[in-house]
Amino acid sequence: QLVVFGGGSVQIGGSLRLTCVESGDAPTSYNMGWFRQVPGKEREFVAGISWSGVRTAYGDSVKGRFTISRDYAKNTVYLQMNSLKPEDTAVYYCNAGSWIRIIQGNFDSWGQGTKVTVSS
Repeated sequence: QLVVFGGGSVQIGGSLRLTCVESGDAPTSYNMGWFRQVPGKEREFVAGISWSGVRTAYGDSVKGRFTISRDYAKNTVYLQMNSLKPEDTAVYYCNAGSWIRIIQGNFDSWGQGTKVTVSS
């Protein structure tokens, strides 16, 4: 089970850190990813981190601004979002699975997300 929190409203250029807490069997053995969705649009891959933490990947629209990391002791994955733009406004989700599923966002089940709103 994945629980996501940390969203909120922020001004353009501001920062937020999202948290995804993993629970269940062997959570640290999974690759993890962050995704976002705007109403009426497809869910978008934002960032991924491998089970080892060595490999990371980012969507083109967030490269250089967002950072994904994980804390094995806390079974937690973070998404640090800096220099936020209005187009970052979305509901953010996390998920776990194979690397290709992370990159493609190919999941049948999604947990609750956390809403991020960026405005002037």
